[in-house]
Amino acid sequence: MAIATFFNRTVSLHNPVNATNNASCPGGDGIHYGGGGGDDGSSSGGGGGGDNAGDNNKKEALMVLAEAGRGVESLPGDLAAALDTGRIPGSVVTRYFELEKLALFRWLLQFGGFKERLLADDLFLAKVGIECGVGLFTKTAAEYQRRGEKFFEELEIVFADVVMAILADFMLVYLPAPTVSLRPALATNAGSLARFFYSCPDNAFQTALPGISYSFLQRMGSILRNGTKLFAVGTASSLVGTFVTNALINARKAVDNKSAEVENVPILSTSAAYGVYMAVSSNLRYQVLAGVIEQRMLEPLLHQHKFMLSAICFAVRTGNTYLGSLLWVDYARWIGIQ
Repeated sequence: MAIATFFNRTVSLHNPVNATNNASCPGGDGIHYGGGGGDDGSSSGGGGGGDNAGDNNKKEALMVLAEAGRGVESLPGDLAAALDTGRIPGSVVTRYFELEKLALFRWLLQFGGFKERLLADDLFLAKVGIECGVGLFTKTAAEYQRRGEKFFEELEIVFADVVMAILADFMLVYLPAPTVSLRPALATNAGSLARFFYSCPDNAFQTALPGISYSFLQRMGSILRNGTKLFAVGTASSLVGTFVTNALINARKAVDNKSAEVENVPILSTSAAYGVYMAVSSNLRYQVLAGVIEQRMLEPLLHQHKFMLSAICFAVRTGNTYLGSLLWVDYARWIGIQ
């Protein structure tokens, strides 16, 4: 598949009846949702069908509302505004109705970031649970495999690595997750750089809604923007992890003279190194995982088989988490901080 086709592909519209019937399927009904905005920096997007696609989106969404016996005023303000401007098809409205039936989802839908991600992927919360739940075990196992007999001697370092990873796991799922963009357009006086990054999708590889397309530069901008955020997340989580680890080392030294030879973990160098690792390795792996493997490959094939899709996502994310742990240990030793 040509690069241009892969990056700018948009999905066809389903009729409103099918969207209503199928929106509860895991990973969507074959319609995959994009985030961000278009080439003009607004959230309405550019290309991919223009005004005609927007009109079709609006008609489809209004039909779903009518079938549900609800009015536009029953929707949250951002969702209603996106409907009015034709930025979302009826399947997104149907997904919203399905999600708000459950108390937990209804609560999470109050937060814009969660709302955009849940509307794009109804398995988003499950993926967060998979990542954080499996992370503790896979990262500890990877540390043991790499360190061997020194595992217990270097337990403080292992603890720091695991703490850093668990604190970052949530953001690794959250930031590169595909979204349905409900953000309003930027102010007209916004700078060109701000407008560019605002127009980038949340995942470089995610598919786009009808009426929206992303240029190659916008998709590359997504990698750069998320990399910057993950650098901050990785650095901050490492600061916490290494600070706690050094506190434990010092406490052990105070009660056990044999532990005097255990050195404190360098805080600044370790934190900076982990930030770089998150911005590069983790960023790229999770962008590919969420945008290519899950959204473009697994969901179209298994969207009618929820249990199988969840099981495969679990296996793939477990493998990715374990691989990340191995790469971090090798990287940390390569640059000399461990």
